[in-house]
Amino acid sequence: MKKIVVLGSTGSIGTQTLDVVRSHPGEFKVIGISAHSNGDLFEKQRREFAPKKAVIKEVGENKEDFNERVCELAVLEEADIIVNAIAGRAGLQPTLAVCRAGKILALANKESLVMAGESVMNSARKNGAKILPIDSEPSAIWQMLEGERPESIEKIILTASGGPFWSRSREQLEKVTKEQALNHPTWKMGPKVTVDSATLMNKAFEIIETRWLFDVPPEKIDVVIHRQSAVHSFVQFTDGNLKAVCAAPDMRVPISYALFYDEKKKTRVLNKLPRLDLSKMNMTFEKPEHSVLEGPKLAYEALKRGGDAEGKLCIADEIAVEKFLKGEILFLGIYDFIKEYIK
Repeated sequence: MKKIVVLGSTGSIGTQTLDVVRSHPGEFKVIGISAHSNGDLFEKQRREFAPKKAVIKEVGENKEDFNERVCELAVLEEADIIVNAIAGRAGLQPTLAVCRAGKILALANKESLVMAGESVMNSARKNGAKILPIDSEPSAIWQMLEGERPESIEKIILTASGGPFWSRSREQLEKVTKEQALNHPTWKMGPKVTVDSATLMNKAFEIIETRWLFDVPPEKIDVVIHRQSAVHSFVQFTDGNLKAVCAAPDMRVPISYALFYDEKKKTRVLNKLPRLDLSKMNMTFEKPEHSVLEGPKLAYEALKRGGDAEGKLCIADEIAVEKFLKGEILFLGIYDFIKEYIK
């Protein structure tokens, strides 16, 4: 039985991780959970899974003290796998703690690699830690590259749903409301990630994440808009062959792949998650318009600049999205704020 810790247990990825655990009795033991908020749900999880250690931010507790307690939870000696489902920049320090401890990290917090990709990957290699991506696109790439030689990679192509505003003009985007931005056509996610999907900043972060996680240069990473969210990424090889991973748009699929990774080497784990019916699908792929939804363009610019540009991009986006959700700036103002912050 695998002993797991779930950081960010009350968020979208955290709750779906616990759903996978719940669906496979006898396979996992949850020994630690953490949450920043949503105390009622956290208490229900604590009662259901009876973890050895449960950490939630206390009233009046500062960020540094809370983060220190989360990092202590992340490196519980008996843990077999740590799921980092924390949203935003707060996930970086627990990621580094797990890497320094040489543990297996199932990583949903892409900001860790956007903020400090080189440091995270170097620490993982130095200490023998494993990073298993559980976001749908990097999980797909990971699956496709297993057994392949790095020099055979010609291009990695990330798919993007396009969010709720794909094909709209800048003029149409000027009047976008918070409610519209939070109404994603495919995925059910937290507010920050949902807005990032609408601006394509989520894809910007995946470009940077892919660069560090798979050690490929930015010029070998591309993006296509795929509205149906059935293909979760492509890898183009030097011999002309193109691999794709297709699955229903359900985050429990890549979560399961990571949690059962060792078993995957032997056999495919049976689950009751949704299956694709290809006979009912009409799959389309389009080139993104970076002059309208500017997220990917900002990622390539940050990678080209190097230094602290990637980290500043992450910080700027987090601040801008918070301002948008509070009604302090308009939707397109997110890009304006980011560009002003990082220049």
